[in-house]
Amino acid sequence: MNRETSIRTSDTLVVTDNSRRKRRMVIVAAVLIALLAIGMLMFMRGGEEAAPGAAAAGGGQVPTVTVVVPGRSQVGRTIVASGPLAARRDQPIGIAGGGGKVVRVLVDAGSWVRAGQVLAIVDRSVQSQQAAQLAAQIDAARANAALAQNNYERALALQSRGFVSKAEIDSKRATRDAANAQVRVAQAQLAATRAEIGRLNVTAPTSGLILSRSIEAGQVVGAGSGALFRLAEGGAMELRAQMSQQDLAFVRVGMPASVTLIGSDQAISGSVWQVAPVIDPQTRLGDVRIAIPYAPGIRPGGFAEARISGGATTAPLLPQSAVLSDSKGNYVYIVNGKNEIERRSIKIGTVDGNGVTIAEGLSGTEAVVLSAGPFLNPGQKVNPRRQAAAR
Repeated sequence: MNRETSIRTSDTLVVTDNSRRKRRMVIVAAVLIALLAIGMLMFMRGGEEAAPGAAAAGGGQVPTVTVVVPGRSQVGRTIVASGPLAARRDQPIGIAGGGGKVVRVLVDAGSWVRAGQVLAIVDRSVQSQQAAQLAAQIDAARANAALAQNNYERALALQSRGFVSKAEIDSKRATRDAANAQVRVAQAQLAATRAEIGRLNVTAPTSGLILSRSIEAGQVVGAGSGALFRLAEGGAMELRAQMSQQDLAFVRVGMPASVTLIGSDQAISGSVWQVAPVIDPQTRLGDVRIAIPYAPGIRPGGFAEARISGGATTAPLLPQSAVLSDSKGNYVYIVNGKNEIERRSIKIGTVDGNGVTIAEGLSGTEAVVLSAGPFLNPGQKVNPRRQAAAR
């Protein structure tokens, strides 16, 4: 009996030891699972915090921009201006005589004429009759002069015989001289009348091109009628280009110019023949008169553009992509010594296939942003990457 009891007691102790071990293992496993869960949670939270940090770091990256130091290049100075076309010498033609009714008009606008050519004829019937009357008066005066000469010669012959006194001789001589003077008076009157008749013809003072006509047959004209025709002397034309005071300082008489008519791509060669000595106080512009030869497409009153070659100048030269513009004017972005963007206002000179000449605002030593200007702001940090300047 005692043996069996001890065996049971031993079995009971074995069972009790296994239960504790399992409980302990469960507790350890639970602790491990909890630690693993905490670790994973912390890892996930760290990843979520790192993502915004990385995004913030990406958003704060300094952009790289291409810059160029243009220096100063020798470029041809071309001054561009525009203005109206006109005849170089626009001559108004009126009637020189007393006037009258227009009988015939011999030319029209667009006609080429020579000096002295008759352009229009005015009725002269009254003046012709006056001329005929004066011609008859001359004949009568000559007859009287011949009679007075004969009387004077007979008186001289009789004086030697003592039949005529010296006083009568003097009288005969005076009568003869008066008759001769009357002849000359009549001749002068006839010449004046004929000259007046000649002035009834409207004639061209010089050779050239008729620009306009304001006379018709049947019209009554006189000294107060004004210009009946307008004539371009020799057909020479000009462009009266209007320029600012700054541009006028570079223009000289004799400079070559190229004139392009509005609506045409054909350039006409000319040269500056006059620079205005005054500036218009209202517009602050001055006229530069450019002589050009006649061409069928040139019509006074039209508009044209001129490009005047003003010699060479030394200035910074930039590509067009570097020059920006807004309501405040033209400007460029430059990168200063702190690698920050600065806005610099400029004045543009000439623009051609080589680029834009900067007349004012840059010395040529600045680092100018070549492109991407619209995406930059003054004060923004950038990473400049230099590019060689074009020459």
